[in-house]
Amino acid sequence: MRRTSFADMNCSVARTLEVVGEWWTMLVMREAFSGVRRFDEFQGRLGIARNVLAARLQRLVDFGILERRLYQERPERYEYRLTEKGFDLYPVLLSLMRWGDRWTAGPEGPPVRLVHQNCGHEATSVLSCSECGEELKPREVRALMSGTGRPLLDREA
Repeated sequence: MRRTSFADMNCSVARTLEVVGEWWTMLVMREAFSGVRRFDEFQGRLGIARNVLAARLQRLVDFGILERRLYQERPERYEYRLTEKGFDLYPVLLSLMRWGDRWTAGPEGPPVRLVHQNCGHEATSVLSCSECGEELKPREVRALMSGTGRPLLDREA
């Protein structure tokens, strides 16, 4: 069954889900951020069917999130490298991880911890305002329609 396409929807969240919303896609990205580059490495670490992986990698290449680079000529073999567009998905992955650590980790706790190499401390991702640096919390952010400045949701109506 073919799912509904979000590509033409006037919503950045929907359009992003059109690109990365399939459940294997973010796991492929997790591995790419961990330094995995080659098809067999992705397949071995994820245990994903080869045809499914090939389709996911091709889709990420088609959208400019990964690029294929030849690393061996005979036989031809390619690796997959993150592009600038791909690196920009890192905060999305960290946000998913933070939510999962809080709400889905087992009794043993989160399976992975992040250490900021510059300072050596354990790190947790936090969304913050680009202007004042405060953490962005849902009840403290208002969505406005581009071009009109009207609230996306008029809570007073």
